[in-house]
Amino acid sequence: MKRQNVKKTRTVKKKTSSKKKNNNLIFIQIASYRDPQLVPTLKSMIENAKNPQNLRIGIAWQHHPEDAWDNLDEYKEDSRFRILDINYKESKGVCWARHAVQQLYEGEQYTLQIDSHHRFVENWDEISIDMLKKLQKEGHKKPLLTAYIPSFDPDNDPAARIQEPWKMNFDRFIPEGAIFFLPANFDSFNDKNRPARARFYSAHFAFTVGQFCTEVKHDPEYYFHGEEISIAVRAFTHGYDLFHPNKVIAWHEYTRKGRSKQWDDDPVWPERNSNCHLRNRKLFGMDGETQDIDFGEYGFGTERTLEDYEKYSGVCFGKRAIQQYTLENKEPANPYPFKTQEEYEGSFLKIFKHCIDIGYDQVPEKDYDFWCVAFKDNENKDIFRQDASTDEINRMKNDPDGYCKVWREFPTEIKPNSWVVWPHSSSKGWCDQITGVLPG
Repeated sequence: MKRQNVKKTRTVKKKTSSKKKNNNLIFIQIASYRDPQLVPTLKSMIENAKNPQNLRIGIAWQHHPEDAWDNLDEYKEDSRFRILDINYKESKGVCWARHAVQQLYEGEQYTLQIDSHHRFVENWDEISIDMLKKLQKEGHKKPLLTAYIPSFDPDNDPAARIQEPWKMNFDRFIPEGAIFFLPANFDSFNDKNRPARARFYSAHFAFTVGQFCTEVKHDPEYYFHGEEISIAVRAFTHGYDLFHPNKVIAWHEYTRKGRSKQWDDDPVWPERNSNCHLRNRKLFGMDGETQDIDFGEYGFGTERTLEDYEKYSGVCFGKRAIQQYTLENKEPANPYPFKTQEEYEGSFLKIFKHCIDIGYDQVPEKDYDFWCVAFKDNENKDIFRQDASTDEINRMKNDPDGYCKVWREFPTEIKPNSWVVWPHSSSKGWCDQITGVLPG
């Protein structure tokens, strides 16, 4: 981050020390990119706080000079705010921005990381602190409350707010190596009266002790994907115990439909993205990669090991594999009934799950009777084939997102190298093949 390109806006009227013990101050971390929801998020956060005077709000304000919707003039003279004024052209991605915000931490007792498109329940700060303190009384020195929190729709608010807490389920390893997660309700957990043990970390809601800002720093060399799984494991190895809140604390907008993302404006984002994926694979030793770079303060902690996390979560990074217990979305820690290391290693399943995106213009015919869908190895031999039926094709060609999504999931010991979709038309026979190489 070039210092001359980032201006720190902070006018302090009355200095309040944030380094006293038990200060109950909360350092809020927000990385915002040209977001019309930033100001409504700030208003909801402040208006619904039990103790708004205890909030210390750090913002990486990445904005276009002509964007009128996220003007922060009303907050620039507020001593609670620490604003990094960043021209959108200077942004290097969300992890870079979150790293910059972390540098504004001044010893507050708690910290909350969120996105810039949220709404909050009444007394959200008191609820969060009470939940954390109860976990500490149970013996968890450094609890971390995190989740894909329930959604809201700005176009139908507050009516569309989901009123049940959500957790995070494993979805898949993507070809580049990062893990994707899905939000889910608490139905698979027996006790909904307490926070649930968690495997994973959400970057859009994470509440914990303030020292997290100095112990688990965001790696500015990461770009987007890989951030959440790397933070989850790094936090775990630094001694943090992960939990999903069992109460609704806030809501998150998931779509951000029709709004600029950082990669929309960044001509070199593919390079940043590719470097991030490689860095993530090196961190976890995936696909034969080794840690031949010094991660320094962005590496794992010393209180637990990567292997400890794998046993706890049922995720094996080196094999891109998962235990059945985790696939069934049961609460961790995973049971360890294994008598030998060989038996433990044999408990992991290698499941490949991928979505092939096909544009409507690539499949223009109206009378497809099936599509051949196959995944191949690096010698172009079929690993798996499952054709798309007429019903599936019709569903895909009526997708509200405007393109066909060909989802396939299968067990395999071999990582696929490429895919082929070969449509067949009743009137024209075999049409042009559509092919793609899997990244990573």
